[in-house]
Amino acid sequence: MARIEAELKGKAKIDRENRDLNLEMMREKAKESRETVLEAIKTAGSVVGSATNALLTDRNKLYAAATGITVAAAGIYVAKNSVGVAARFIEARLGKPSLVRETSRFTAVGFLRNPIKTTKMFIGKPKDPLEGIVLKPTLEERLRDVAIVTKHTKKNKGFYRNILFYGPPGTGKTMFAKSLALNSGMDYAIMTGGDVTPMGRDGVTAMHKVFNWANSSRRGLLLFVDEADAFLRKRSTEQISEDLRATLNAFLYRTGEQSKKFMLVLASNQPEQFDWAINDRIDEMVEFDVPSLPERERMVRHYFDKFVLEPSFDSKSRIKVEELDYGEKCTEIARRTEGLSGREISKLGVAWQACAYAAEDGVLTEKMIDERVADAIAGHAKKVIWETDQHAVSYKSAAAAASTPV
Repeated sequence: MARIEAELKGKAKIDRENRDLNLEMMREKAKESRETVLEAIKTAGSVVGSATNALLTDRNKLYAAATGITVAAAGIYVAKNSVGVAARFIEARLGKPSLVRETSRFTAVGFLRNPIKTTKMFIGKPKDPLEGIVLKPTLEERLRDVAIVTKHTKKNKGFYRNILFYGPPGTGKTMFAKSLALNSGMDYAIMTGGDVTPMGRDGVTAMHKVFNWANSSRRGLLLFVDEADAFLRKRSTEQISEDLRATLNAFLYRTGEQSKKFMLVLASNQPEQFDWAINDRIDEMVEFDVPSLPERERMVRHYFDKFVLEPSFDSKSRIKVEELDYGEKCTEIARRTEGLSGREISKLGVAWQACAYAAEDGVLTEKMIDERVADAIAGHAKKVIWETDQHAVSYKSAAAAASTPV
């Protein structure tokens, strides 16, 4: 028992000695670490102090350091802002503003979608601005003058004139605007006033983007605004929202002076609704009316040839035409379609073609032709009634508002 007790005491003594030894070793290591860190701090401080002293005492080194810091800061600033500038440049040159529905101007997306069409647009020669457009002789003569003036204005880098095309829908306003731009060597862009109103607060920004984009065109841009009366209304009498009023003001601000970069062409069915400031920006007004009998006959022949006769001569097409006197039939149709617009007559050609496709044998008969004409005339009569009723309701509303005591 005494032996065991002695062994235990000896072991405990050895453990205490070992622990004391370990503690002493840890203290020595901690002391060495503190001395190493302090020595490093002293050395670094000495180096930094020496460098700072040398920098402050030597003006050349001080100027060099200041210049280096300034250049580094400027580099960071330029790099940060150049990304935004580059993005805006790419958007102005290659991007298409959201308000622009259609354009002949080169865009990366447009080229990828239609590379052949885009290439032809650039290498193609200018054509007759009235090619494929049937109008009254007096109107055609006037529009040729407009085309000549625009072409020479572009060639001589003069100021473009702003034009108003007014008249019923489907009378060739948009078609001629496109042709006018291409004949003059300009790009065209089409926007519609109906797209502006729903934009709300974003309308002002979108409008400025359109004109920034137009001003960046190297070829000159014909900006065609269809249904312009939808947002260019009278500010004094019309009930318009503050957002639309602000958008109209932005439009007026960007069109306050004549431009060498873009030509403004407005199209409207109701030009009497324009704000007076818009009227003040219009240099010339051209009326497009529904075609008279000679023009209707030319149109019927043109669209009958385009949609019926020409496909019937193609061996791959299944369209065939019943034997009849085409000239006499076209004259008859022209007499029956009084009041129809050019667009409505062009749709007749498409309807005749569809009838031939739907026929079992692919033959377009005289009966089919007459039926489609009758449908078009009846449809036009309904549209006239609807428009008359709409005007009557508007007149009654205006009269009621005027008679209401304030």
